[in-house]
Amino acid sequence: MQRLTSLDGLRGLLAVYVLLGHMAPFAVLPAWIQTAVSHGGAAVDVFFMLSGLVITQSLRSAGGLARPFLIARTVRIFPVFLAAFALAVALEPGSCGFQHMPWISPTNTAHAICGSFWPDTWLPEIAAHLTMTHGLFPNALLPHVWVSFLGSAWSLSTEWQFYILALLIGSRGEHLCRILLALALAGLVWQWTGPQDWQFSRAFLPNKGHFFALGVASVAVVRTEPGAIRRYALMLAATLAVCAADGTLGKLLPPLIWTACLWIQMHPACPPARFLSSRRMGYLGAISYCLYLINEPVHKMLGQPLGWLAGGNAATFALLWIPLAIGLPIVAAAALHRYLEVPAQRHGQAIAQRSVAARDSKSVQRHSLGL
Repeated sequence: MQRLTSLDGLRGLLAVYVLLGHMAPFAVLPAWIQTAVSHGGAAVDVFFMLSGLVITQSLRSAGGLARPFLIARTVRIFPVFLAAFALAVALEPGSCGFQHMPWISPTNTAHAICGSFWPDTWLPEIAAHLTMTHGLFPNALLPHVWVSFLGSAWSLSTEWQFYILALLIGSRGEHLCRILLALALAGLVWQWTGPQDWQFSRAFLPNKGHFFALGVASVAVVRTEPGAIRRYALMLAATLAVCAADGTLGKLLPPLIWTACLWIQMHPACPPARFLSSRRMGYLGAISYCLYLINEPVHKMLGQPLGWLAGGNAATFALLWIPLAIGLPIVAAAALHRYLEVPAQRHGQAIAQRSVAARDSKSVQRHSLGL
C-alpha cells in the first residue's frame, strides 16, 4: 500500500493540537481560544482510529507473526516513552509554579495537567506504567493510575491492549472490527450498570474499542477493496451510535473528523491533502509521538522559572510562556526523534528482519526435507 502522506501530516497536526491544549490553560487567553484547544481527548480518539489502520497494516506486513510485530511495536513505543517517563518521574515532586500564577484558580485545568505530589502507591503505579497495564486498573484498585506521573501516556496502555488483541485475532479486518465493537458495547453496559468504584478510565480498551474498529475498517477503504465503502459506512454508523449513547454530541466529532481525513487521503489533489502532505507537516508527523509525550514534562520545567520571572503579572507570563511552551517541546521532540527514536527503530527493524529471515530459512529446510 502506498504511503499515507496525508495521514502522516494528520498525526503531526493532532500532536500540535494536544500540545496547544496543554499549554493554553496556564496563560490568560481569550475564552474562545481556550475552548478551541480544549478537546485533546477528541484528538487522541482520532489517533486511535489512525492506529487501527496502521496496526492492521503492520500485522499484514509481518505476515501475522508475533515476534517481528512485537519487536516493531516495542522499539516504536518504549525508547521514547522511557525517556519521557523518567523525566516525568524525576519532576513529579517539584512545583509547577502555581504560587507565582495568581490568575490560575484552583479549578483551572492547569492543575490537572501539572501535578506536584508523590503518589502513596508510587511503586505499583510505576510498575503499571512500565508494563503498559495502567489502563487495566479500575478506580477501586489504583485510582488515577492512568494519568499519574506522565498524563499523556494513558493512551499507550490503550494502544498496547489493542496490539495484543489484534495479534490474537490476526489481520482479518471484519472479524477484528466485530470484536472491538462488541467490547465497546460491553464497556458501555458496564458504565451504565457497574459500581462507581469499579469503573475503568478511558485508557481501558472497551471504552475506546469503537474508535479502533473504525480505523480497522478504514484499511479496506485505502486499499480500495470491493465493497469497502459500504462496510466502512456501516462501521461509521455503529461508531456514531456508541458515541451518542456514551454522552454528549461532541463525542460524535472524532469519527466524523476521521472520515473527512480519510476522504482527503483518497483525494490527494485537494488543497487539504496538499497541506497535510507538505514537508513541514510530514516532519511534524515524524516527531509527533515524541512531541505528544515530552510536552508535559517540558511545560513543568518551564512553569516555575517563568512564573518567578513574570512576578505575578499575567501578561508578562503569557509573553514568555506561549512561545517557549510551544517551541521548546518541538525542539526536544526533534532531538528525541533524531537521537533516540530513529536509531531504535532502525535497530528494531534489523532484528525483525532477521527473525523473518530465520523463519523463512527454517521453512525452506523443512520443505527440502519433506517435513
